[in-house]
Amino acid sequence: MSGTAAAARAASEAGPPAPEQRSAAGAVAPAASSGSLPRASGPRSGRAGAWAELLRLPALFTVPGDALAGAAVAGARPGPRTLLAIGSSLCLYEAGMALNDWADRAEDAVERPHRPLPSGRIRPAAALAAAGALTGAGLALAAGAGRPALAVAAPLAATVWAYDLTLKHTPAGPAAMAAARGLDLLLGAAATGGGTRAALPSAALLGSHTLAVTAVSRRETTGGSVLAPLAALATTGALTRLVTAGRIRLPAGRRAAAAPGLPGSNPAAQPYRTTGLPGSAPAAQPSRTTGALTTALAAAYAATAARPYFHATLNPSPPLVQRAVGGGIRATVPLQAALAARSGAPVTSLLVAALAPAGRMFAKRAAMRKVSIT
Repeated sequence: MSGTAAAARAASEAGPPAPEQRSAAGAVAPAASSGSLPRASGPRSGRAGAWAELLRLPALFTVPGDALAGAAVAGARPGPRTLLAIGSSLCLYEAGMALNDWADRAEDAVERPHRPLPSGRIRPAAALAAAGALTGAGLALAAGAGRPALAVAAPLAATVWAYDLTLKHTPAGPAAMAAARGLDLLLGAAATGGGTRAALPSAALLGSHTLAVTAVSRRETTGGSVLAPLAALATTGALTRLVTAGRIRLPAGRRAAAAPGLPGSNPAAQPYRTTGLPGSAPAAQPSRTTGALTTALAAAYAATAARPYFHATLNPSPPLVQRAVGGGIRATVPLQAALAARSGAPVTSLLVAALAPAGRMFAKRAAMRKVSIT
């Protein structure tokens, strides 16, 4: 846009994918920036493929988990407003993708001439118009989910545009991308439950993961940095520990429900027991079943991210750094699922976890094989 939005897009999901937060940026050739490259003529299917490549359609499967996890940690059941939040997130994420390529079209003309804009398959003006239209659609969907959702979506959209146009060239780039991902989770909480306070800790955890991935992605095309993948590896370990050991604080009046799952779930089947010290906000502890699910999902998150980070630490060459970024992006889904599970929403967490294999299957379709996940 996310979204989450992001790092170098050198490979497809089957190979070393690029991040959802593309941070590499640079200056370039005036001819490319002016959009004067000849347009490639081709059939309608070729044009559709160019847009699929520009918008990184396989990466969309990492987006819905933000809103679903946000609803779960807010102590609310997903409903129609959650769907509006998901639609808003998808639009803002795709706006970030289109804007990202428009802003980097000059650099891409040098480093990635095969991309849709520098290759002439999509005009820069069309990409910019798509970014504006998608941003407007995202804000409209958020408004449909209520004022609290719009109050989160507006700064989220501003963060996406600020990152793509300015901040990704600065040291503030990773922090801006982390803020965007955290805001996306808060969007789901605001749309579904009307508030964001209970979702702030989970948004911080998801933002920390995104910060680590984006920091690694800044050396994706050059390599040579051991510190970024090493820090990302340490962050993965710390987040895994926090997700499995941390207690969840739910809003007063909602802790009895504790987000048991999707509509139709039985609130009486309470997976949590409330605890807390005198004077503190009520806390919740998972049952054995929910705790086991949280642990399993957290382990899947760690396994997905840690191994490529470790390899990039041993050998920070561009191919291994790219694989580390791809692993970090794919790890977003099990992290979202783990956050939902530890909030007492096992059905929602399993739904989020199912997005990972669904995304892989979609990326393997013939029309998507040449499309990067970001």
